[in-house]
Amino acid sequence: MGRSANKQPRSRPAQTLETEEAVTIAARAASDKKATDLVVLDLRKAASFTEYFLICTGASTRQVQAVSNAIEEGLLKSGKRPLHIEGYSSAEWILLDYGDFIVHVFGPASRRFYDLERLWRDAPRVRVSSDV
Repeated sequence: MGRSANKQPRSRPAQTLETEEAVTIAARAASDKKATDLVVLDLRKAASFTEYFLICTGASTRQVQAVSNAIEEGLLKSGKRPLHIEGYSSAEWILLDYGDFIVHVFGPASRRFYDLERLWRDAPRVRVSSDV
């Protein structure tokens, strides 16, 4: 079972960031923790439940959790809280749901197995800033 990121009642937090800016902050935080294979997929025309996926890989369970923590902390500083977090304790695949975008932090084996890029191959890839 996932852990709830909010200790308060589940009301949707006020949007303080543009979605693209929030995804960039998340990608930068992942990169700072040495996540690899960062991919951003634009799902606005392919799905109704979210706008973007940020997908990245950590080399170990500990690094997957560190990447997830860095993303959550980086976005929290900007006033953005995840609506839900799944998979933190096993850290094979941590999902951070921010509503308008979803972050997937994988371990290497899970990334290969689930292959979200193949499943969502019709979604355009978004170029991630060169400073990330």
